[in-house]
Amino acid sequence: MALRFDTFNTSKKVTWQMVTFDTLRKLSLSFPETTEEPHFEKTSFRVKKKIFATYDDKNKRACIKLSEINQDVFASADRKIIYPVDNKWGKQGWTLIEMNKVNKGLFKDALTTAYCEIAPKKLADQIRPNDEE
Repeated sequence: MALRFDTFNTSKKVTWQMVTFDTLRKLSLSFPETTEEPHFEKTSFRVKKKIFATYDDKNKRACIKLSEINQDVFASADRKIIYPVDNKWGKQGWTLIEMNKVNKGLFKDALTTAYCEIAPKKLADQIRPNDEE
């Protein structure tokens, strides 16, 4: 569902799409060899039994696994929307994303990066952009 709001002092309408659990599920399961499994009170998405993303329905947040460098890059977009988990897991790259606030394109890039971080190179190479074009 697209949301619309009036921007301050202009007649233009700005439209963005909310990122839903269905968006997370559809994108995650489009990656090679991804499975969806329960993980405590959350839903997890895994490749080769390793988690690259979880979803917390209660708080409407995704948690993804990034490298420390990629975590910093994605968090620099807006630290109120994408930010490290506030404990030792955050220092290992686990990153929270506020699903009701994140831009869909940014979310897709972050989730794809998380998958590539965890997946074996052979699988990750299937979805990475071809830099030789």
